[in-house]
Amino acid sequence: MKERIYVCHTFYHVYVACLKELFLPEEKRGQASLVLSTMSNNFGNLKERAKKCGLFEEVWMFEEKASDFFPQLRRYHTDRGNIVINMLARIKYTKLLGRLQEPYVPVDFKEYKDIYVFCDSDPIGYYLSYKKLYYHAVEDGLNCLESYDTARYDNRGHFALKAWMAAHNLIFIQNGYAKYCLDMEVNDISVLPYPIDKHIEQPREELTAHLSDADKDILIHLFIENMDELQKDLDTGAEDKVLVLSEPLCDLHVRKQIFTDIINEYGQIDGHKAQVLIKPHPRDVLDYKKEFPEHVVVNGMFPMEVMNFIPGLRFRRVVSVFTVPNAIRFAEEIVFLGEDFMDQYEEPALHRQNEQI
Repeated sequence: MKERIYVCHTFYHVYVACLKELFLPEEKRGQASLVLSTMSNNFGNLKERAKKCGLFEEVWMFEEKASDFFPQLRRYHTDRGNIVINMLARIKYTKLLGRLQEPYVPVDFKEYKDIYVFCDSDPIGYYLSYKKLYYHAVEDGLNCLESYDTARYDNRGHFALKAWMAAHNLIFIQNGYAKYCLDMEVNDISVLPYPIDKHIEQPREELTAHLSDADKDILIHLFIENMDELQKDLDTGAEDKVLVLSEPLCDLHVRKQIFTDIINEYGQIDGHKAQVLIKPHPRDVLDYKKEFPEHVVVNGMFPMEVMNFIPGLRFRRVVSVFTVPNAIRFAEEIVFLGEDFMDQYEEPALHRQNEQI
């Protein structure tokens, strides 16, 4: 039987998978498999680099399909106004989504001792539960449940009943509530508004603290395709530099206004204009080079945490809207804008999910 397999949906997921592998003794490295889901992220040629990095024995691409890909599932999305009838429909939906996913799964998960799934709310969670395969869930983003507990938000109303049904594999609920989810790894249990017994803590800082220079070099070369190009963008020669982390917020017109306002507000240091660099989120399709030609737009196809390992890199300020910046070590000042800021641009209910549970 093979050792470990990680199912990843984002660059950040792959980054954490790498940290977990680098935390192992050297003799145990290189025995894991990596699955890259294409459902919500374009990984470019990361597969080829992952094969060469020495951390993974096999790398697979997974053409995971969202539920709306299957027309036969549409009938189960109708609210029939009755909890019993709705739950009967959901039982059928849960099994069918898992079964329909099977032709697209590229690997036999039964061959692995440990299966790690980032964001098990995606169809892979339904598939593993349909196949009755035990797995470990891992939080989607750093402390992401602190502001948005998707399991409880998605299942508002009769949650206790739904959680019981998920525990008996009648329906599926993510983040530790599913029968075949052994546990869910989070960075910090203390920030969770609704912790459960299956939550286990593995601080990311603990995983990064022991990294050697060689380990950091592995991460840099795995995630950054053209280091020379990135270094050229970063080495602006400016004394004061501000990094703005973009995110796929609102529609494109409002998104442009959001980051225009951010740059106008935070793009100055001690009363004078700083050099502003923008790192687009990997799923952000706004053309920042076109919309912000006066600023430096760096390649965004890597997790921002990797910038911690670039020698000599330093920013006076990093600005983030929702991306949790706790892991940033390359900035003198960190500005986290959060929900109060976003209230100006969209209905608060769209981003204040935990307040609606």
